[in-house]
Amino acid sequence: MIGFLEGSIHNFESDGILLLCGNIGYEIVLTPQMVESLRSSQTNEVALYIYYHLTERQPKPVLIGFETMADKAFFQTFITVDAIGPMKAVKAMSRSVGEIAGAIEKKDVKFLTGLSGIGKRTAEKIIATLHGKVEKFIAETHHRDPVGQDNLPIEMRSISQQVADVLVEQLGHSSLSAKRMIKEAYERNSTILTPEDLFDEIFQEKR
Repeated sequence: MIGFLEGSIHNFESDGILLLCGNIGYEIVLTPQMVESLRSSQTNEVALYIYYHLTERQPKPVLIGFETMADKAFFQTFITVDAIGPMKAVKAMSRSVGEIAGAIEKKDVKFLTGLSGIGKRTAEKIIATLHGKVEKFIAETHHRDPVGQDNLPIEMRSISQQVADVLVEQLGHSSLSAKRMIKEAYERNSTILTPEDLFDEIFQEKR
């Protein structure tokens, strides 16, 4: 089972990317928002959490990629709705997870019908199934940089760079892995003020 892939984008496809990991290329299906974000990014390196989809009806394995564990967790919750299969769900996630979760909690049928492939009846079914179950995802409203901390304030970028240098040069992590660890640390704890705080948050998660 494939749960995580890290590599470089070989090329973009109609609904995702061909991700080169070593000498192997993986076809990864992505949400429309993720494709747009990667196309506008200045780097072709990416790290993705993978949902592996294989059923009797879908005998060809499909790999669906997500920027964070939270996005993947929301997706897995989303597909518990009747008539929302993995391929329909990933295409429908054209807005951020936080926005979709917020619409579900507000019972906003109009917003949900604005998602690709979601009609009024399906929107109502989504609300009936998931209302009260996705509140924890609402904080995921901001647009995130897929590979770094481009949206952080300048002082946080300085802290991030100091920590990234140590992770790469002294501890042997790849540059992409270091950026991912730092980004996830900030997502867990927005009160980080020093490099020491950032190190504590990164390695606390690993204990």
